[in-house]
Amino acid sequence: QVHLVESGGGLVQAGGSLRLSCAASGRTFSNYNMGWFRQAPGKEREFVASIRWNGIGTYYADYVKGRFTISRDNAKNTVYLQMDSLKPEDTAVYYCAAGVALSGSLTGNEYWGQGTQVTVSS
Repeated sequence: QVHLVESGGGLVQAGGSLRLSCAASGRTFSNYNMGWFRQAPGKEREFVASIRWNGIGTYYADYVKGRFTISRDNAKNTVYLQMDSLKPEDTAVYYCAAGVALSGSLTGNEYWGQGTQVTVSS
């Protein structure tokens, strides 16, 4: 079992930045590929970014590429999502997940956090 807790969400104006954190506990964090997903009201959960267990290799959805950066610190059992040039359409609940496929495809075997709200005003 992996327990994940996200933080760092909030309200920001378009063009602004936020940095999300996801702290993990339980099984060995460094064994897992990690990912960020988001879900907007009335929409399905969608892939945002993923990072390989050793931090070498990151993957992004086209709609965030060049604006968001995923990173991890295995010594701190934490994965981050730096979000720059935010747009109103980035408004969603953001979830981190452990044990993800790097492509973002869901297998049903992932561990999920409770989510953190990000709201981008125009």
